[in-house]
Amino acid sequence: MNFNLQPILENNLVILKPLSENDFEELYSAASDPKVWEQHPNKNRWQREVFQTFFDGAIQSKGAFKIIDKQTNQVIGSSRFYDFDDKDLSILVGYTFYATNSWGKGTNPSVKKLMFDYIFQFVDKIYLHVGADNIRSQIAVQRLGCTKIQEELVAYYGEEPKLNFVYEMTKETWYK
Repeated sequence: MNFNLQPILENNLVILKPLSENDFEELYSAASDPKVWEQHPNKNRWQREVFQTFFDGAIQSKGAFKIIDKQTNQVIGSSRFYDFDDKDLSILVGYTFYATNSWGKGTNPSVKKLMFDYIFQFVDKIYLHVGADNIRSQIAVQRLGCTKIQEELVAYYGEEPKLNFVYEMTKETWYK
């Protein structure tokens, strides 16, 4: 892998900066609302000790970002690159969440455009895991043009496996 999984990415709405150990409190503040996780496979991730496991996995991934709203300068969520496959020239994008005060403002398409435009310099395919019951996220990735290609059990870091849908975006489709 000859590229940086944690570049600083920025547009007019958000800045994505590499997540660091010092970001726990700010990120937990965005994640501590149970509504954020109500459709997620792990519905109690709003609890501090459960979120700590999520955060530890994000740090260990070495591909996680904190997402900062440029108007308020507040941390509003997180996303990451993970599981780069050099044979398939693919990577996963996910573990994404946003504070409820950023919902409905174009944050997700804005973040994903930054991430997809950057990573498609190095890969041909992006995969996304979305919880089988997470209708909100399924709609969001479909709006990006991603296609559901399979269902599989996914074990998130430190958690029991849960049914997820796997979505795909190819470089060719993205740039059409």
